[in-house]
Amino acid sequence: MACHKSSIHTVRWSPDGGYLASGGKDKVVHLHRVAESDLVWEQRYSIQGHTAEIDQLCWNPESPCLLATASMDKHVKIWDVRRNDPIMTIKLRNENITVNWSNDGTTIAVADRADVVSFIDTRNDYSVVRFQKFNFEVGEITWNKQNDLFFLTSGDGKVHVLSYPDLQTQLVIDAFASPCVCIRFDPSGKYFAVGSNDAITGIWDHDNLACCNVVDRLEWPIKTLSFSHDAQYLATGSEDQVIDVADVQTGKQIDCIEVNAPTLTLDFHPKEYILAYALDEHEYRDIGTIKIVGFPEKERRRNHN
Repeated sequence: MACHKSSIHTVRWSPDGGYLASGGKDKVVHLHRVAESDLVWEQRYSIQGHTAEIDQLCWNPESPCLLATASMDKHVKIWDVRRNDPIMTIKLRNENITVNWSNDGTTIAVADRADVVSFIDTRNDYSVVRFQKFNFEVGEITWNKQNDLFFLTSGDGKVHVLSYPDLQTQLVIDAFASPCVCIRFDPSGKYFAVGSNDAITGIWDHDNLACCNVVDRLEWPIKTLSFSHDAQYLATGSEDQVIDVADVQTGKQIDCIEVNAPTLTLDFHPKEYILAYALDEHEYRDIGTIKIVGFPEKERRRNHN
């Protein structure tokens, strides 16, 4: 599905699976509306407003119509997919690299290149209620399911676990020997996965914050992670020419999707065994293309029968 004019940095399904949103180097957000009954693409349209590339976007878990985009132009924009213009623009201090929305829909967290995390209160006209500077290189950020812990990956290979909302350090997990790049919780909140530059992905149990499985089949830095809706599978994208799909309980590979370029972003559908992903295809003809794959095929067929 070709849509962008240059590399896509982020793809995310809406909480109800009705939309797939994408953003990237061309500064545009594309929205792809889906007929949920059979996953047929009904409509695609674009919304514009950023003046620099979009590094990441996220949906409000409590609303299938609201999403936030974080851009290198130092702005975060809030969009209602029923409108063409952003409903709110928040100017921050530095170039933004990652954004996440709390599970209760009340707060948006944005990390920037200066290792500052800004917290935006969605209940108070999207005002910034806190800037928190960290003394380490901040990677991706997320909350746990209960919204009482805040997780940050770091450039020194650690995962920092803070209490929320007071942001006091509870635990520092010495996870890897190289930078932690990405972190993702499964929809139930039982597991979270962390990917690193040393090509290893760890699957962690949230309750005891212990590593229960490791995926180490890839050879290049991990770029992106996503759990299936039922937490059975974990998809891992990297600079390898494959996307690894692992069984969460055993860590064993259950599928291997061949690709022709590094995988920059991927996301599981919230209800189906369907994966959307985009590659760093600047040397290829299908630049700016989103791929959709369903797997494993036997599971998809069983799910629809």
